[in-house]
Amino acid sequence: MTVPSGRRERKKAATRQKIADAALRLFLERGYDAVGIRDVAAEADVAVTTLFSHFASKEALVFEQDDNFEQRLTQAVTGRAPHEPFLPELRREIQALVRHCTADGAAPIWRMIDESPALREYEESMRLRHAESLATAIAAEPDLSQSATACRAIARFVIDAYSVAREAADPEAAVDEIFRMIEAAWEATGPSRTSVRPS
Repeated sequence: MTVPSGRRERKKAATRQKIADAALRLFLERGYDAVGIRDVAAEADVAVTTLFSHFASKEALVFEQDDNFEQRLTQAVTGRAPHEPFLPELRREIQALVRHCTADGAAPIWRMIDESPALREYEESMRLRHAESLATAIAAEPDLSQSATACRAIARFVIDAYSVAREAADPEAAVDEIFRMIEAAWEATGPSRTSVRPS
């Protein structure tokens, strides 16, 4: 997670985390559908308006690392040195997400998500948004010449990698296997100078 600088930013980040923790605690204790926004605000000891200043919806409370993850993915592309391969950086970010999603205590959260149509729909829209942001970042890189279609396809594959891998018996090995396929697909879309491996 990005460490905020400045007292005001740290206070905002602490309030956001307090709200997210309170929400998750209530959702797991009572069930997602049985908990309302006012319940979460009361548990976190904040006003409803404060809650909504940090989270746009009830569903967003479950996916509180959403924005941070999206920024890390795009930064893996835009923050690299010119002509350096970007897929190894994305692999590291997906591995980190998979470790987060398969850590001790994560299973009840995923059961809750799987059992809630609203949360499943939110997760799908979130993945599509991440894929579009990532595709835009890849397409904007001057040293990459693949088509917009190739950029969008690879971005979708990268985003979907974690959801496939987290359900595997060995999630981290699954990420490696999936990324070998992603790298081969990316290499096949352009001239050799845009290969994911340094020349």
